[in-house]
Amino acid sequence: MNLLGLRLPRWARRGGAIPAKSHGELEAMRQAGLIVAGTLAAVREAARPGVSTLELDTLAEQRIRDAGAVPAFKGYHGFPGSICASVNDQIVHGIPTAELVLAEGDLLSVDCGAVLDGWYGDSAVTIAVGEVTEPDRKLSAATKAAMEAGIAAAVPGARLTDISHAIESEALAKCVEDRVDYGMIEEYGGHGIGREMHMEPFLPNVGKPGRGPELRPGVTLAIEPMLTSGSSDTVELDDGWTVITDDGSRAAHWEHTVAVTEDGPWVLTAPE
Repeated sequence: MNLLGLRLPRWARRGGAIPAKSHGELEAMRQAGLIVAGTLAAVREAARPGVSTLELDTLAEQRIRDAGAVPAFKGYHGFPGSICASVNDQIVHGIPTAELVLAEGDLLSVDCGAVLDGWYGDSAVTIAVGEVTEPDRKLSAATKAAMEAGIAAAVPGARLTDISHAIESEALAKCVEDRVDYGMIEEYGGHGIGREMHMEPFLPNVGKPGRGPELRPGVTLAIEPMLTSGSSDTVELDDGWTVITDDGSRAAHWEHTVAVTEDGPWVLTAPE
Protein backbone atom coordinates (compact mmCIF):
# COMPACT_ATOMS: atom_id res chain seq x y z
CA MET A 1 0.00 0.00 0.00
CA ASN A 2 1.38 3.41 -0.92
CA LEU A 3 1.99 5.95 1.82
CA LEU A 4 0.17 8.53 -0.27
CA GLY A 5 -2.23 6.33 -2.20
CA LEU A 6 -5.47 8.07 -1.30
CA ARG A 7 -8.03 9.36 -3.78
CA LEU A 8 -10.68 12.06 -3.57
CA PRO A 9 -13.72 10.24 -2.06
CA ARG A 10 -17.31 10.72 -3.19
CA TRP A 11 -18.26 12.73 -0.11
CA ALA A 12 -15.45 15.18 -0.84
CA ARG A 13 -16.36 15.48 -4.51
CA ARG A 14 -19.88 16.35 -3.43
CA GLY A 15 -18.50 19.10 -1.19
CA GLY A 16 -18.97 17.39 2.19
CA ALA A 17 -17.32 19.18 5.10
CA ILE A 18 -13.81 18.21 6.21
CA PRO A 19 -13.76 17.78 10.00
CA ALA A 20 -12.18 20.80 11.72
CA LYS A 21 -9.94 20.84 14.78
CA SER A 22 -10.03 23.09 17.82
CA HIS A 23 -7.31 25.59 18.62
CA GLY A 24 -5.98 23.25 21.30
CA GLU A 25 -5.81 20.37 18.84
CA LEU A 26 -3.97 22.55 16.34
CA GLU A 27 -1.48 23.47 19.05
CA ALA A 28 -0.92 19.76 19.71
CA MET A 29 -0.31 19.18 16.01
CA ARG A 30 2.10 22.11 16.01
CA GLN A 31 4.21 20.36 18.65
CA ALA A 32 4.40 17.26 16.48
CA GLY A 33 5.21 19.48 13.51
CA LEU A 34 8.11 21.12 15.32
CA ILE A 35 9.64 17.71 15.97
CA VAL A 36 9.39 16.91 12.27
CA ALA A 37 10.95 20.26 11.39
CA GLY A 38 13.86 19.69 13.77
CA THR A 39 14.39 16.18 12.46
CA LEU A 40 14.50 17.31 8.85
CA ALA A 41 16.97 20.06 9.78
CA ALA A 42 19.24 17.44 11.36
CA VAL A 43 18.95 15.17 8.33
CA ARG A 44 19.73 18.07 5.99
CA GLU A 45 22.87 18.86 7.97
CA ALA A 46 24.01 15.22 7.88
CA ALA A 47 23.25 14.57 4.19
CA ARG A 48 26.74 14.63 2.70
CA PRO A 49 28.63 12.55 0.14
CA GLY A 50 29.61 9.20 1.67
CA VAL A 51 26.63 9.01 4.03
CA SER A 52 24.11 6.22 3.48
CA THR A 53 20.37 6.78 3.56
CA LEU A 54 20.19 4.19 6.37
CA GLU A 55 22.46 6.41 8.48
CA LEU A 56 20.08 9.30 7.88
CA ASP A 57 17.17 7.09 8.85
CA THR A 58 18.86 6.09 12.11
CA LEU A 59 19.56 9.75 12.88
CA ALA A 60 15.94 10.70 12.18
CA GLU A 61 14.51 7.96 14.38
CA GLN A 62 16.78 8.87 17.27
CA ARG A 63 15.91 12.56 16.94
CA ILE A 64 12.17 11.82 16.94
CA ARG A 65 12.33 9.45 19.91
CA ASP A 66 14.58 11.80 21.90
CA ALA A 67 11.84 14.42 21.53
CA GLY A 68 9.31 12.04 23.09
CA ALA A 69 7.56 11.21 19.83
CA VAL A 70 7.27 8.11 17.64
CA PRO A 71 8.28 7.83 13.96
CA ALA A 72 5.04 7.88 11.99
CA PHE A 73 6.36 5.93 9.02
CA LYS A 74 8.15 3.04 10.73
CA GLY A 75 5.99 -0.06 10.41
CA TYR A 76 3.22 1.86 8.62
CA HIS A 77 1.68 -0.84 6.40
CA GLY A 78 5.04 -2.58 6.70
CA PHE A 79 7.30 0.30 5.67
CA PRO A 80 10.71 -0.38 7.28
CA GLY A 81 12.08 3.15 7.70
CA SER A 82 11.48 6.21 9.84
CA ILE A 83 11.95 8.40 6.77
CA CYS A 84 11.40 8.00 3.06
CA ALA A 85 14.73 8.73 1.37
CA SER A 86 14.29 9.14 -2.40
CA VAL A 87 17.41 9.82 -4.48
CA ASN A 88 17.60 11.30 -7.98
CA ASP A 89 15.01 9.48 -10.15
CA GLN A 90 13.17 8.19 -7.07
CA ILE A 91 10.07 10.33 -6.58
CA VAL A 92 8.66 9.10 -3.26
CA HIS A 93 8.75 6.21 -0.77
CA GLY A 94 12.44 5.39 -1.15
CA ILE A 95 13.48 2.81 1.47
CA PRO A 96 16.59 3.80 3.45
CA THR A 97 19.41 1.26 2.99
CA ALA A 98 23.09 0.89 3.88
CA GLU A 99 23.85 0.22 0.22
CA LEU A 100 22.50 3.56 -1.03
CA VAL A 101 25.38 5.94 -0.28
CA LEU A 102 24.98 9.58 -1.23
CA ALA A 103 27.34 11.05 -3.82
CA GLU A 104 28.26 14.59 -4.83
CA GLY A 105 25.48 16.09 -6.94
CA ASP A 106 22.69 13.79 -5.75
CA LEU A 107 19.19 15.18 -5.27
CA LEU A 108 17.70 13.69 -2.11
CA SER A 109 14.03 14.00 -1.12
CA VAL A 110 13.33 13.18 2.53
CA ASP A 111 9.77 12.66 3.79
CA CYS A 112 9.38 12.51 7.56
CA GLY A 113 6.49 12.02 9.98
CA ALA A 114 6.18 12.00 13.77
CA VAL A 115 3.41 11.20 16.23
CA LEU A 116 3.22 13.08 19.53
CA ASP A 117 0.39 12.41 21.98
CA GLY A 118 -1.60 10.87 19.15
CA TRP A 119 -1.22 13.81 16.75
CA TYR A 120 0.69 13.64 13.46
CA GLY A 121 3.10 15.94 11.68
CA ASP A 122 4.25 15.23 8.10
CA SER A 123 6.73 17.16 5.97
CA ALA A 124 9.22 16.65 3.14
CA VAL A 125 12.21 18.54 1.77
CA THR A 126 14.51 18.08 -1.21
CA ILE A 127 18.18 18.36 -0.32
CA ALA A 128 21.11 19.13 -2.61
CA VAL A 129 23.99 16.81 -1.73
CA GLY A 130 27.10 18.91 -2.27
CA GLU A 131 27.01 20.90 -5.49
CA VAL A 132 24.09 19.98 -7.76
CA THR A 133 23.49 21.03 -11.34
CA GLU A 134 21.59 24.20 -12.13
CA PRO A 135 18.68 22.22 -13.65
CA ASP A 136 18.39 20.18 -10.45
CA ARG A 137 18.47 23.32 -8.32
CA LYS A 138 15.71 24.86 -10.42
CA LEU A 139 13.64 21.67 -10.26
CA SER A 140 13.71 21.69 -6.46
CA ALA A 141 12.99 25.43 -6.33
CA ALA A 142 10.05 25.05 -8.71
CA THR A 143 8.58 22.24 -6.60
CA LYS A 144 8.97 24.27 -3.41
CA ALA A 145 7.35 27.29 -5.08
CA ALA A 146 4.41 25.12 -6.16
CA MET A 147 3.98 23.94 -2.56
CA GLU A 148 4.09 27.51 -1.29
CA ALA A 149 1.44 28.54 -3.83
CA GLY A 150 -0.75 25.71 -2.60
CA ILE A 151 -0.25 26.77 1.01
CA ALA A 152 -1.21 30.36 0.18
CA ALA A 153 -4.52 29.08 -1.25
CA ALA A 154 -5.46 27.30 2.00
CA VAL A 155 -7.76 30.02 3.34
CA PRO A 156 -11.29 30.01 4.79
CA GLY A 157 -13.98 29.96 2.13
CA ALA A 158 -11.78 28.40 -0.54
CA ARG A 159 -12.50 24.98 -1.99
CA LEU A 160 -10.17 22.01 -1.79
CA THR A 161 -9.17 22.11 -5.45
CA ASP A 162 -8.30 25.80 -5.23
CA ILE A 163 -5.13 24.44 -3.63
CA SER A 164 -4.70 21.95 -6.48
CA HIS A 165 -5.14 24.70 -9.06
CA ALA A 166 -2.65 26.99 -7.30
CA ILE A 167 -0.03 24.21 -7.25
CA GLU A 168 -0.53 23.38 -10.92
CA SER A 169 -0.56 27.05 -12.00
CA GLU A 170 2.71 27.79 -10.21
CA ALA A 171 4.34 24.68 -11.65
CA LEU A 172 3.28 25.71 -15.15
CA ALA A 173 4.61 29.22 -14.54
CA LYS A 174 7.96 27.72 -13.53
CA CYS A 175 7.96 25.68 -16.74
CA VAL A 176 7.83 28.94 -18.68
CA GLU A 177 10.32 30.75 -16.42
CA ASP A 178 12.85 27.91 -16.41
CA ARG A 179 12.19 26.87 -20.03
CA VAL A 180 11.69 23.30 -18.90
CA ASP A 181 8.66 21.07 -19.36
CA TYR A 182 8.43 19.78 -15.80
CA GLY A 183 6.50 16.59 -15.26
CA MET A 184 3.69 16.94 -12.70
CA ILE A 185 2.96 13.79 -10.72
CA GLU A 186 -0.78 13.19 -10.53
CA GLU A 187 -1.03 9.70 -8.98
CA TYR A 188 0.27 10.91 -5.63
CA GLY A 189 -0.68 14.02 -3.69
CA GLY A 190 -1.65 15.60 -0.42
CA HIS A 191 -4.13 14.44 2.18
CA GLY A 192 -5.98 15.19 5.34
CA ILE A 193 -4.02 14.67 8.56
CA GLY A 194 -4.65 14.74 12.30
CA ARG A 195 -5.12 11.70 14.55
CA GLU A 196 -4.07 9.63 11.54
CA MET A 197 -1.33 10.35 9.05
CA HIS A 198 -3.42 9.83 5.93
CA MET A 199 -7.03 10.93 6.18
CA GLU A 200 -9.66 12.03 3.71
CA PRO A 201 -9.68 13.97 1.52
CA PHE A 202 -7.04 13.17 -1.07
CA LEU A 203 -5.61 16.49 -2.32
CA PRO A 204 -4.69 16.38 -6.03
CA ASN A 205 -1.74 18.43 -7.23
CA VAL A 206 -3.54 19.39 -10.44
CA GLY A 207 -7.11 20.34 -11.22
CA LYS A 208 -9.74 22.97 -11.82
CA PRO A 209 -10.52 25.37 -8.97
CA GLY A 210 -13.76 25.61 -7.02
CA ARG A 211 -14.36 21.90 -6.43
CA GLY A 212 -14.48 19.69 -3.37
CA PRO A 213 -15.33 20.65 0.21
CA GLU A 214 -15.07 24.17 1.55
CA LEU A 215 -12.02 24.95 3.65
CA ARG A 216 -13.01 26.04 7.14
CA PRO A 217 -10.88 27.22 10.07
CA GLY A 218 -9.43 24.17 11.81
CA VAL A 219 -9.04 22.04 8.69
CA THR A 220 -5.57 20.48 8.42
CA LEU A 221 -3.99 19.22 5.22
CA ALA A 222 -0.63 17.93 4.06
CA ILE A 223 0.24 19.83 0.87
CA GLU A 224 2.91 18.09 -1.22
CA PRO A 225 3.67 18.55 -4.90
CA MET A 226 6.18 16.37 -6.76
CA LEU A 227 7.79 17.48 -10.02
CA THR A 228 10.22 15.79 -12.39
CA SER A 229 12.64 17.14 -14.96
CA GLY A 230 11.08 14.90 -17.61
CA SER A 231 8.18 12.48 -17.81
CA SER A 232 5.27 12.47 -15.37
CA ASP A 233 4.89 8.70 -15.80
CA THR A 234 5.90 6.61 -12.79
CA VAL A 235 7.01 3.06 -12.03
CA GLU A 236 6.77 1.29 -8.66
CA LEU A 237 9.76 -0.95 -7.96
CA ASP A 238 9.51 -4.58 -6.90
CA ASP A 239 10.07 -3.59 -3.26
CA GLY A 240 6.43 -2.45 -3.29
CA TRP A 241 7.30 1.07 -2.16
CA THR A 242 9.86 3.02 -4.17
CA VAL A 243 8.32 5.08 -6.98
CA ILE A 244 10.64 6.23 -9.78
CA THR A 245 10.34 8.20 -13.00
CA ASP A 246 9.90 5.92 -16.00
CA ASP A 247 12.50 7.83 -18.03
CA GLY A 248 15.21 8.19 -15.38
CA SER A 249 14.67 11.93 -14.98
CA ARG A 250 15.29 13.64 -11.63
CA ALA A 251 12.47 14.30 -9.17
CA ALA A 252 11.81 16.67 -6.28
CA HIS A 253 9.27 16.58 -3.44
CA TRP A 254 8.30 19.27 -0.92
CA GLU A 255 5.60 19.04 1.76
CA HIS A 256 4.20 20.84 4.79
CA THR A 257 1.33 20.14 7.17
CA VAL A 258 -0.91 23.21 7.10
CA ALA A 259 -3.87 24.42 9.15
CA VAL A 260 -6.56 26.72 7.75
CA THR A 261 -7.15 29.59 10.19
CA GLU A 262 -9.01 32.90 10.23
CA ASP A 263 -5.61 34.60 10.05
CA GLY A 264 -4.49 32.61 7.03
CA PRO A 265 -2.54 29.38 6.56
CA TRP A 266 -0.57 28.16 9.59
CA VAL A 267 2.34 25.94 8.54
CA LEU A 268 2.49 23.47 11.43
CA THR A 269 5.73 21.82 10.26
CA ALA A 270 7.71 25.04 9.72
CA PRO A 271 10.61 25.78 12.08
CA GLU A 272 10.06 28.41 14.75
